[in-house]
Amino acid sequence: MTATEKQHEQQPEQGEQARRRVFADLTPLRTSADYRRLWFGSTVSWVGQGMTALAVSLQVYEITRSPFSVGLVGLFSLVPLVVFGLYGGAVADTVDRRKLGLASALGSAVLSVALAGAAFAGFHRVWFLYGIVALQAVCAALNAPARSSMIPRLLPPEQLRAANALNSMVMTFGTLVGPSLGGLIVGVAGFQAAYLVDALAFSASLYAMWRLPSMLPDRTGSKRASVLDGLRFLATRPNLRMTFFSDFCAMILAHPRALFPAVAVLWYGGDAKTTGLLVAAPAFGALLGGVLSGWQGRIRHHGQAILIAVACWGTAIAVFGLTRNLWLGLLLLALAGYSDTVSMIFRNTMMQVAAPDEMRGRLQGVFIVVVAGGPRLGDFLAGSVADLTSPAVAITGGGIACVLAIGLLALYGRRFRRYDALDPTP
Repeated sequence: MTATEKQHEQQPEQGEQARRRVFADLTPLRTSADYRRLWFGSTVSWVGQGMTALAVSLQVYEITRSPFSVGLVGLFSLVPLVVFGLYGGAVADTVDRRKLGLASALGSAVLSVALAGAAFAGFHRVWFLYGIVALQAVCAALNAPARSSMIPRLLPPEQLRAANALNSMVMTFGTLVGPSLGGLIVGVAGFQAAYLVDALAFSASLYAMWRLPSMLPDRTGSKRASVLDGLRFLATRPNLRMTFFSDFCAMILAHPRALFPAVAVLWYGGDAKTTGLLVAAPAFGALLGGVLSGWQGRIRHHGQAILIAVACWGTAIAVFGLTRNLWLGLLLLALAGYSDTVSMIFRNTMMQVAAPDEMRGRLQGVFIVVVAGGPRLGDFLAGSVADLTSPAVAITGGGIACVLAIGLLALYGRRFRRYDALDPTP
């Protein structure tokens, strides 16, 4: 082979390496057909769930004309998700995770069919919609720990970081596209069409689960997995515990979402469209965090990466509270969303690699509670401080508090800073 031919062969390889250093690593999708089907099924179902969430809110408002009633939709979804999150994790550590994933996905599909059937029949009752939303949250609380704890069984440890980056793109894509598509379908064909599309979307997830092998957890005894045992395990594993504490710093202390409507009017002289931009900016940044995640594969010290990412989130939020230029504000919110995704990818990877298989479901259950409950507490704190002072004080003060808190955790968590992905210790 001539030198010129060798150079031509090396150029595509160098181009592929350069792409992987910047963009998301697609290796998990290429090497595992089971993971590929699960990822695609999750993408479709997340879009469907986003459609249904918006459709239910629109239908509740059409029936009641009450913003408070629409707000209750979130409450009826949150409470079962938090209550059953821990329980769902314990179930996932006891039974065949494949069967649990199938049953919970089938339950969600049936509930979407029930929504469509009621809409076709003209049965417009708010209590019925609240009840369906609550049951859907129960199904989600059972499905998420089962699905997440399957992934380490489908991929080798060195591919889990890339898989979590791909999974983050699924959630963000569904959050961005689902509501937009749902609003379009409701406007063109009515609520029943949106619910039917969601039910059909779950078929992709059901097919992916159906094709999986049995996923019994690796348990040393026959005793049913206990929620309390999972919490005791977490209490004695400082590195895993720190992943949750670091997330609390961001989600509770520096979560300004509840103030976006006021900020849009008071700071930018805008309206509902401006509020929509403020809400979309962190989601867009989060999507970029998954798409541009190739560089993360070179990071060994995941604890340090989490601490830096959370500090970047707090800094971006604090500076956002000081700016009055809309486009600069949107850029800062996008940077915050990007930082949050980086933190989430490394936190998920640590939980999947450092925890034993028999505990993965319960840790994912705790993760659901933190992810679902933390931002709501953050909304309450930000709203309360803003009422007592001003939105600027609440947002900037919250960002500064986040940076200070994560700094204290960094001083306290010496082992967490030294966590090495090549030698994972919980």
